[in-house]
Amino acid sequence: MVIRIILVYAAFLTAVLFLQGCSVNPVTGKNELSLMSPQQEIALGEKNYQPSRQSQGGDYYLDAKLQAYVAGVGKKLAAVSDQPDLPYEFVVLNNSVPNAWALPGGKIAINRGLLMYLEDESQLAAVLAHEIVHAAARHGASQMTRGALGNIGIAALGIGTAGREGAQLYSMASQLGAAAWMAKYGRDDELESDYYGMNYMAKAGYEPDGAVELQQVFVKLSEGRQTDFLRGLFASHPPSIKRVQANIAKAQTLPRGQRYKARYQTAIAQLRKDANAYKAAEAGAAALKKKDGKAALNELDRAIAIQPGEASFWELRGQAWKMINNDSNAEKAFTTAIGKNPEYFSGYLARGILRYDRGQKDLGLADIKRSYALLPTPAASYYLGESALASQQYQQAASYFKQAIAAGGEIGKRSLQQLNEVRLQLEPQLFLSARLSLTEEGYLVVTTKNNSPVSMAAIQVQLSVLGDGRRLTLPQTIPAGRELKVITGIGPITDADKASQYRVRVVTARALK
Repeated sequence: MVIRIILVYAAFLTAVLFLQGCSVNPVTGKNELSLMSPQQEIALGEKNYQPSRQSQGGDYYLDAKLQAYVAGVGKKLAAVSDQPDLPYEFVVLNNSVPNAWALPGGKIAINRGLLMYLEDESQLAAVLAHEIVHAAARHGASQMTRGALGNIGIAALGIGTAGREGAQLYSMASQLGAAAWMAKYGRDDELESDYYGMNYMAKAGYEPDGAVELQQVFVKLSEGRQTDFLRGLFASHPPSIKRVQANIAKAQTLPRGQRYKARYQTAIAQLRKDANAYKAAEAGAAALKKKDGKAALNELDRAIAIQPGEASFWELRGQAWKMINNDSNAEKAFTTAIGKNPEYFSGYLARGILRYDRGQKDLGLADIKRSYALLPTPAASYYLGESALASQQYQQAASYFKQAIAAGGEIGKRSLQQLNEVRLQLEPQLFLSARLSLTEEGYLVVTTKNNSPVSMAAIQVQLSVLGDGRRLTLPQTIPAGRELKVITGIGPITDADKASQYRVRVVTARALK
């Protein structure tokens, strides 16, 4: 009966949301439920575009002409889309993983790694048109709406299973399942983006077979289980024979168009020229993971000899020098990386941590703050928390450490330890426990234990019975790990039931360093 009522409630709430949030898909013309307005979508994309780019390698800056070329193809397609007035932006990211993505509102990115797998401009147009449909058809808003409604169902089922064996495990599994499902677009969204994206290609004068060939290449690579593809494009855009077949059928209905192979190959000439440099850098990064700093330096020297302007090579070189305990060379390499690409967070963070750990805290914090302004990372949060704690800015320190805990690993452990130190200052009473007992004569006794690693003073406990209470200030400091018993003078109490009505809790305390 309880489950039935909950399901009826969930259905009613869904119906209300549908009536309030029903909108027309600008691409398909179908009525769809969306809990996010177009203005909210645009704001969301604007807010997350820059940090998303920072977190995925930053913008590719070595060839401004390539950026302009890709943006030009994107804008040409966006102009013939069903939402030509969205504030579209197109950027090439400095990332070897073959991937492309779209944020709500038309904020689109493609990795240089994916450009290397394409043969002509029609295939590039297929990628960008697909992402434009995701934005124009409001697929991001639909995903978030479905996720919100899924959470309603999860909450309802959570209530229905409350108190039952395995209820907590069921709730956790449901939430993890929803999170995994939200990590990629649905199958229908992918097919829809292929279908309408090919329409955009045709309107812009491109050969629609480019979309067919693109999917054929992806399917072949997925069958070969290419690791970089599996963790890149396929994570959010899984290929399939069904998509290839659908694209073939669609292409047959569209007019032939242009491929522009020569100008595409000219546009990516710098990427092809630097391909061996990036391979050497990947080998260097692999050596760093194996803690082989000297081997990493050899590979990175090869990379830099081919392309000395790539900041990431210099930053990796700095990490290699740091690994073999040559901090002076490491700092020089990090400084060079910053000079090559001053708009990217990572070089500042690497140099800032090096300086901070060497005792140059002011210089280090300046770099770390600069990196944090570009991208708030757990590592930067930890060091900023350390600084705030040292300055007794406890609320700010707590905020930073909570962010850093999300990193897990060593940074997460250290952040949790420091957060407990902050809590000792902000809420020391939480580290004290109190219990009641009776003397042989029937007088009430408060036993307070200090569970913290430091001594506690100025401790007050609150005694209450039937809603009425009074505060008791303990007469002395309690050392770490010790307890103090205080006879309250309340009594004698001869009735056990009356004694059980009393409650005690610690309300204030002060941690001593």
